Amino acid sequence: MRIWVALIIVAAPIRGTHGMVELLVQQLVNWITLGCIYALLAIGFSLIFGVLNVIHFSHGDVAMTAPFIALALAQALAVAIGVASPAWLVLAVLAAVLAVGLIGVVLDKVVIRRFRDAPAMMALVATVALGIVIRELIRHLYPQGSNPHAFPRLVSGVAFESAGVQISWFAVLVVVLTVVLVALLFVFLRLTPLGLRIRAASEDRVVARMMGIRDARVFRATFFIASAIGAIAGLLFASYAGVTRFDFGVMAGLLGFSAAVIGGLGSMPGAILGGLIIAGIEVLAQTLVPDGASYRLVFVFLLVIAVLLFRPEGLLGRAVMEKV
Repeated sequence: MRIWVALIIVAAPIRGTHGMVELLVQQLVNWITLGCIYALLAIGFSLIFGVLNVIHFSHGDVAMTAPFIALALAQALAVAIGVASPAWLVLAVLAAVLAVGLIGVVLDKVVIRRFRDAPAMMALVATVALGIVIRELIRHLYPQGSNPHAFPRLVSGVAFESAGVQISWFAVLVVVLTVVLVALLFVFLRLTPLGLRIRAASEDRVVARMMGIRDARVFRATFFIASAIGAIAGLLFASYAGVTRFDFGVMAGLLGFSAAVIGGLGSMPGAILGGLIIAGIEVLAQTLVPDGASYRLVFVFLLVIAVLLFRPEGLLGRAVMEKV
């Protein structure tokens, strides 16, 4: 709260009272919208790390395949039926989320599972390489894949007005969708048999095996859920930017991973907190710093370095003791 008070104080000489309130509301909307998208990306990282103890560095690239799949399916439906309709985009988005969830399962089965018990550096290099493969496949296989592709707003129009600022239906969609997904994930992990097995595996895989929990099913479910949530984040990210590129997965992955690191890898509340913190830094940098859009990532990654130096387990993470 003190940060936003400081924002008002800095803006005071420039704008009147009405202008200050309008600026504050607009930046709050930008912060919450962007923070929710980063939080969804971070949840995927935390979920996979919490269960498999593997940092899936290609998660951002997997997530950002969703906009390309959605565009391709929407265009194919429009051509096949001969009529352009917003309904095709809705169907394409739902199909893209399902497809990316399945892609995550396939990637785990083909590549990532072979590094579960390997040294962490091997898994890190393998997932970084996997991300490069995904990006290059999109660039070469998708028509004009090297060029940016316009991506429409999933919903348009103004939902309501507050302090002279028009709040879009898209911002409302992002917030509501994030709250619903987090609530559903919370219920799933705590009240369903499969969710309890996932939590047991995240606590201790060896003990979970001794209790008869099947690793393969737990890992498939984890990758499907994490990749599907990542796909939703990727679709929202592309819709927020209004465009998608084959290399967006690099930045989306770095920001999502940074949010997970700040909040604490393996912690769902930490992922949400980290996403909001990173989005807040970006918004403040662009608002208060001259040419702040060019320096926003400098401030973000300086914070990541500071967290790794002074609290490596993250703000809400747990310190883990390892015997060597």
